[in-house]
Amino acid sequence: MAQEESTKTRLLIRNIGLLLSGDLEKPILDADTILAIDGKIAAIGKEKDIDAEGATLIIDAKGTTLAPGLIDSHVHPVAGDWTPRQNQLGWIDSYLHGGVTTMISAGEVHTPGRPKDVVGLKAMAVFAQRAFSAFRPGGVRIHAGAPVIEHGMVEEDFKDLAAAGVTMLGEVGLGSVKDGSTARQMVGWARKYGIQSTIHTGGPSIPGSSLIDKDIVLAADADVIGHINGGHTALPDEQIIALCDGSRRALEIVHNGNERAGLLTLRTATELRQLQRVILGTDSPAGSGVQPLGIIRLISMLASLGNVPAEIAICFATGNTAKIRNLTGGLVAAGRDATFVFMDKAQHSAGATVLKSVQAGDLPGIGMVVIDGVVSAQRSRNTPPATRIPEIATS
Repeated sequence: MAQEESTKTRLLIRNIGLLLSGDLEKPILDADTILAIDGKIAAIGKEKDIDAEGATLIIDAKGTTLAPGLIDSHVHPVAGDWTPRQNQLGWIDSYLHGGVTTMISAGEVHTPGRPKDVVGLKAMAVFAQRAFSAFRPGGVRIHAGAPVIEHGMVEEDFKDLAAAGVTMLGEVGLGSVKDGSTARQMVGWARKYGIQSTIHTGGPSIPGSSLIDKDIVLAADADVIGHINGGHTALPDEQIIALCDGSRRALEIVHNGNERAGLLTLRTATELRQLQRVILGTDSPAGSGVQPLGIIRLISMLASLGNVPAEIAICFATGNTAKIRNLTGGLVAAGRDATFVFMDKAQHSAGATVLKSVQAGDLPGIGMVVIDGVVSAQRSRNTPPATRIPEIATS
């Protein structure tokens, strides 16, 4: 047992200036030190109260802000770190430099020649799930293998997918199933076997897709109302408000949607006192390109224009998504993944602190990203330079 204990990795992070939990109920923690063992958070508190003996890696946060790694709830991966939509390599690694450590596929719909028969779509989903389980660009965890439902699928197909490890459906409405009653039946089958679902909301985004209005969304009752602010074209205001009020499912605001509609969604969720339903995604890669800073841009926009504190906006891209998607990261809490983003106010930002700078509409500077207790990136090549950055300490 002593030998087993000695081989465990122990990460100590000290001198944290501000610790953001990702949890709406308590977004700021009174702590300056974290201990992680074998990639999981073991202790959070004041340095004097934490046993740092035997640390195999020490990070001096240098007074910067630590937050959970950001989660992009809506991406469309295809193969490895390449996207055919923009014929771009390395897009996932670029998102890592925007603080994104976890991605959720809303369907691998940009795959050239994407099969639409039941056998083919199931095979492609299992392939994507297997491939991205084994391949993590820069350490980013991609939850992929999200089949788009098509007519002809029966309950046994969802049972087979679940048995193969598929845990989510691609956007309902991007396949041939576009009527609410059929979608609801298939969503119900998926839910029976532990498979989550997201529904396309708004106007068409790719050839073959079509308008999915609030009646279809409410009838389908998917777990996530995907890009409620449109991807790209949003529904009328009254329909967005009706979705917020008439459903209890997650409200996903995306970077590639209508910004005004996104703010309307946030305002409505605030009035309903249901901010726990708000999650963030980019809906990329897409026609508007690859957006490595899409999530932190959304955080900044919602904080500065949506009148929510910056630490709450960060919860939308961390703890909220983790709880809704049943993820092991997204929150700074004992037992959770030791996956963090270190940030500080950008150099020369008018905001006095990182939170005030985000509240003012600026992007934070990212100085380091840690995934599962391992340093995956240091100073970001994509954000504005942070005023302070953490350092890997020798002792």
